[in-house]
Amino acid sequence: MIRRLSVLFLASGASLGLGSGGATAVAWAGEADISKIMGSIDVAPADHVGDLSTVNGSIHIGADATAGHAKTVNGAIHIESRASAIDVDATNGGIHVQGSHVTGKIHTVNGGLDIRNGAEVSGDVGNVNGGIHVVEAHVHGSIRTANGDVDLGPNAHVDGDVIIERDNSSHFGDYCPPEVVIGPGTIVKGKLHFERRVRLYVSDRASIGPVDGAQPVTFSGDHPPADCSNHKH
Repeated sequence: MIRRLSVLFLASGASLGLGSGGATAVAWAGEADISKIMGSIDVAPADHVGDLSTVNGSIHIGADATAGHAKTVNGAIHIESRASAIDVDATNGGIHVQGSHVTGKIHTVNGGLDIRNGAEVSGDVGNVNGGIHVVEAHVHGSIRTANGDVDLGPNAHVDGDVIIERDNSSHFGDYCPPEVVIGPGTIVKGKLHFERRVRLYVSDRASIGPVDGAQPVTFSGDHPPADCSNHKH
């Protein structure tokens, strides 16, 4: 018996940039939500569940599984290959998306974001504190952070902007501003907008939109040299 879909996100390959193998995120009617105060949530591979929520614990969505919204306060979120979810949200914890499809946004306050291996994110990606790494993955929205390095590539594709917001915290002594690396094979269609001092490195094999607030430094090879000696207070 065919179950009725409660949430169905469909888009053509042209509109989302998906090929014939692109994932479609589906939340099924009748699938139970899972909510906890204490403890982690583990969705088995190929399982179908509703929304996932925990206060103190991590969330793991196995390969080929389907979930709704995934949210934790204190804990990390991992989404494995060919799995799908809607919005993915953490407060204190990193988010790791590996070859899966998120049809909404990805956001954490304190934690790094790691999106790779053919992952597809239809919405925005952002955090406040923590690095952001996108490699061989496609973000259709924008990328935004305040305190953290941004490493895009190799072969990342960002349709929106890359934004680093103003830092209102205090820093004492020697300090390196955030590093933004646009790696080989990476495409950023939107603007690179920086409201604070950053070190911006752009591969000679990357393509970017206009830059506001920084002077790009072109590099060859896989990654620029790690050197902050000329960027001290």
